[in-house]
Amino acid sequence: MAETKVKEKAKKQIPLRVSASLYNELAQWAEDDFRSINGQIEYLLTECVRYRKKSGRDKMHNI
Repeated sequence: MAETKVKEKAKKQIPLRVSASLYNELAQWAEDDFRSINGQIEYLLTECVRYRKKSGRDKMHNI
């Protein structure tokens, strides 16, 4: 049981390529929110997943 929780909390690495202009926008946004760029990307993705679950889109794609 404890091993399962550790695995769930472990961070996964993914390669991500973005344009220079997008990177600069993310960097400024992250600075405004007092986050690292990585932290900002993770925050934004988490919010998008939350929104998707709340809006019910997940359920529609599973039919």
